[in-house]
Amino acid sequence: MADVDLVLPCLNEAAALPWVLGRLPAGYRAIVVDNGSTDGSAEAARAAGATVVFEARKGFGAAVAAGMEAATAPIVAVCDADASLDPADLPRLVALLGDGADLVLGRRVPTQRSAWPVHARVANAFLSQHIARLAGVKVADIGPMRAARTAALQGLGIRDRRSGYPLEMVLRAAVAGWRIVETDVAYSPRIGRSKVTGTVRGTLTAVKDMNRVLREVRA
Repeated sequence: MADVDLVLPCLNEAAALPWVLGRLPAGYRAIVVDNGSTDGSAEAARAAGATVVFEARKGFGAAVAAGMEAATAPIVAVCDADASLDPADLPRLVALLGDGADLVLGRRVPTQRSAWPVHARVANAFLSQHIARLAGVKVADIGPMRAARTAALQGLGIRDRRSGYPLEMVLRAAVAGWRIVETDVAYSPRIGRSKVTGTVRGTLTAVKDMNRVLREVRA
């Protein structure tokens, strides 16, 4: 049995998956959740040794939730499958769980200006301010890399199945009294076409989803 299950939501990431899965630390199992790929992502994931789960419902949250259901290791982590984040950084996040954290977030540090467009940074700062106001938790980034204890996270009751999932996780963790900490992780330009933060339309959709989550979840 793996020490850590890594959930990788995936939509047409066949070009990035070999690098991502090749960076998996020892003791980690990759759970690639295919969210309707048409480029052979599932086959690429299997060829690299990953467990593949299929989720027909479209949305980042739907894919992550399906991966969470499949997780059996004591610790579960989440990371984008587009090579913008390096799975080799995950042991640093997991180590902080051993130091008393309940949820560890990867605070993105761009390696290039193009990795994190201005409109996406502005949206992230807006949401971080709202989290501080509503939940009393100061976080600098609502990024996709994070780690927590599996049973606790599975029991958190996250309902969003779209772009609001990462924010709802943080808010519900704050409501539950979890200790939430951040640590820096390198953030590089993704491989392939961006679905969310790389486009203005995708960012606006994500902000809309997250605003809904902010209204629904109160500390």
